[in-house]
Amino acid sequence: MRKFCLKAIGAAVLAASLTGCIGTNAVTGYVMKFNLEVVDNRYARGGVNMLLAPVYALSVAADTLIFNSIEFWAGKNPLNGKPHIFDSKVETMYNMNDDLDPSLTEAPLDPISMRQVESSTFEAIDANTVQMNVTYNNGDKALIEGVRDGDKVSYYYNGDLVAETTLAQLQELAATKA
Repeated sequence: MRKFCLKAIGAAVLAASLTGCIGTNAVTGYVMKFNLEVVDNRYARGGVNMLLAPVYALSVAADTLIFNSIEFWAGKNPLNGKPHIFDSKVETMYNMNDDLDPSLTEAPLDPISMRQVESSTFEAIDANTVQMNVTYNNGDKALIEGVRDGDKVSYYYNGDLVAETTLAQLQELAATKA
């Protein structure tokens, strides 16, 4: 049982360490600063560094698991107030963005917005077609249609076919929901 618990704890620590975000590593920076301030000799600093190895391990863990994650999501490190490292403006050695298409220099996806249905209306166009007009909270509009053709039902979103079912599948679904 003890071996199992140790393995579970080890797996949890490993999984948690892999979720840490890159950042300015403020805690490790403070340990490094202390290491440099202890003595002025480079060889003695190397010895102090060896003695502080367990402290460095703990500082890296604290940075990776806690402070860099906060820095990533909040935009700045809570210990040193520095902005996230990926937001830093630096002089680069190789400037490639000038030679690339602008679409390759920024994130390819627009920010995710939580679009919600504000209103919708249903309308029976004929015996085989049902139409739903949707208005979203950001003003976008959509047209959703269901068209029956014999035993098959096709679903369209703004004119594009998105799914097909059969009447038997719909009846089976209705029976499980009843």
